[in-house]
Amino acid sequence: MASYIWEFFGYRANDTSHNAVQAFQAGQCPILKGDCEKRFNNGVTSGVCTIKPIKSGPVICCPVRLYSENYKILRDVTHQAFGPGFDLLPGREARSHAKKTGRPCVAVFGQRWGGELRLPQKSGRGSYFVDWVLAKLDGTGSLEEFVAVEVQSIDTTGSYRKGFDALSNGRTDEKTGAGLNWENVNKRILPQLIYKGQVLQRESLCKKGLFFVCPQPVYQRIMDRLGGQAGLVTYALQPASITFMVYSHSSDQAPQTGGVIPLTHDATHSTTVYKVQEAFNNVTLPAADVYKAAIENALDG
Repeated sequence: MASYIWEFFGYRANDTSHNAVQAFQAGQCPILKGDCEKRFNNGVTSGVCTIKPIKSGPVICCPVRLYSENYKILRDVTHQAFGPGFDLLPGREARSHAKKTGRPCVAVFGQRWGGELRLPQKSGRGSYFVDWVLAKLDGTGSLEEFVAVEVQSIDTTGSYRKGFDALSNGRTDEKTGAGLNWENVNKRILPQLIYKGQVLQRESLCKKGLFFVCPQPVYQRIMDRLGGQAGLVTYALQPASITFMVYSHSSDQAPQTGGVIPLTHDATHSTTVYKVQEAFNNVTLPAADVYKAAIENALDG
């Protein structure tokens, strides 16, 4: 599969503004306001946020890209799960804040916030971990409930090094051999969603289940694999919930140059882990004797 680098160190690949060039030269991510974390195998910072396959629209391939506008997605999940008006605090600061102000707040546990939670491991593996935990505290600092949040972009296959080199030397956009690892939807993303959804259902204070944040093309692939959104009946939020929250690049608010393109919250769909599991297990098989037909065709030359 061929593609182009579409976003580079947070900015459009064709953006030659001072901000875009400076971010590249410093190896900085404007979303994290720190060093870019994506690297090639040799340690060189790659800066690739989004790639655009030749025959489709741009697809976010770095999960950090979804944290733009100061982690807007976490505020969106908080609003969906708990309602409006909550301050989000790093997890280990939230209890003292609630006690001091007498106001409910949300404790955030995740990378660069309150740190990941230490959880019991299953057979020596960290299978219970989720990207984020948003914990609602009351005005006395007592824990009332929490939700878990997974954030997923899509991995790439092949290499976009040729495109990186072209952008690094004259900001020219060159076709690369990079593709998108859609098979991960089947092998990793959906099995993990189902497993973690079932684990969270057993938590007495996880009353709204698991939230899954992803780019629109990833959501579409998931829905295709599950037989379409229509088969995933909508349910009210509950402990067994899996809520998909879908984002894409904004076309209405996109700056011409010198700015990071905002993300638009396209859709929210809440179903249950059991509906997802049922749809995942309902494999559509090909017609009978497809192998036989292929062998016969090959034998005939």
